[in-house]
Amino acid sequence: MYDTEVTRQSGPGAILLLLPLGVGALVAVALGRYGTLHQPTGFAVGVAGFSGALPMKAWLTTGAFLLAGVQLFSSLVMWGRIRLDLPWVYGLHRWSGRLAFLLTLPVAFHCLYALGARYDDTRVLVHSLAGCFFYGIFTTKMLALSRRGIPPWAFPILGGLAFTALVALWVTSSLWFFTTAGLTW
Repeated sequence: MYDTEVTRQSGPGAILLLLPLGVGALVAVALGRYGTLHQPTGFAVGVAGFSGALPMKAWLTTGAFLLAGVQLFSSLVMWGRIRLDLPWVYGLHRWSGRLAFLLTLPVAFHCLYALGARYDDTRVLVHSLAGCFFYGIFTTKMLALSRRGIPPWAFPILGGLAFTALVALWVTSSLWFFTTAGLTW
């Protein structure tokens, strides 16, 4: 069973966050740099069942967005902010996070490999930066989870940042696509 009380401490445990934060920052910068240096191929990943790359990306991102909502709910239960006795909530949190991450991979591949990072349009700029930030903060959280001594307050912050980045990705891609092209499958 996990401790639901958040210990507000700093000190040596907070220093242990530096390595995960550094690696996460490197991941974010590397993705952004790759996106600007790589010549976009225009090659689209074809996931069966979708009429094209944009609908595929919009729906997979929507799936990840919905699973991020499950992540938010389950984390609130885990941290005692919602008082429910759900012993399976830890498994729900882990598996919804894994599935959300897996759903983002074909989308990220298409964004980086086929389109590249672009900074000439505000929506695309925010989307590109949010995408790089999402993978950087996700890397940070996964590395922090595997280290002993990380202060407990770090995990809700890292999870909240990943959730915020995913919401920004959904708003700048799926919501934009559904409001301009309709609910195309």
